[in-house]
Amino acid sequence: MKHILLELQYLPPVQYFSRLASYPVVYLEQHEHYAKGSYRNRCHIAGVNGVQRLSIPLRKGKNQQQSIREVQISYDEHWPSHHWHAIRSAYGNSPYFVHYADALEPVLKKKKEFLWDLNLELLQLMMKLIGLKTELRLTESYQAEPDGILDFREKIHPKRPAPDPSFRPVSYPQVFEDRHGFLPNLSVLDLLFCAGPASGNVLKNSEVI
Repeated sequence: MKHILLELQYLPPVQYFSRLASYPVVYLEQHEHYAKGSYRNRCHIAGVNGVQRLSIPLRKGKNQQQSIREVQISYDEHWPSHHWHAIRSAYGNSPYFVHYADALEPVLKKKKEFLWDLNLELLQLMMKLIGLKTELRLTESYQAEPDGILDFREKIHPKRPAPDPSFRPVSYPQVFEDRHGFLPNLSVLDLLFCAGPASGNVLKNSEVI
């Protein structure tokens, strides 16, 4: 199959981007309902104490039953500053932080109203910085069993990852590798800040054909 279907995630893990690098066309599901406990509003980075979770707080309400396009971000806490501080603390000494930080920080701090809009802009930015030419398309309707397309929705999950024999994480130097060893499948931020221009090759080599 030349097309794959994914949900939109917040600064997704390397596995997600290995899919983007391997398919010429990627569909993003815009007609689903928000699902708690997923990568839709969280990501994992490597901090001094190991894996660190960053979560986007959402406005109170029945998010689980909301259309993903209607889920609103809460700014009761100054989470963009907290996330940026955590990212800077984790990767400030990485080889390529200075090359990409100025592009990422303003997007993260834009105070977008909707989770979907923030995630999409961040995804497009990460693809641009890595150099991925994948075509992104949005679904026109929800299909439980889409025809002629690889349905990979809910397969890349922090709590319930599905078996994925096509993904073989390739190691690259990480900031705190001397403390924790190599930590696979973190947010694409980890790959970008640590591997820089080599990120695309890491993604391609992580996909088993």
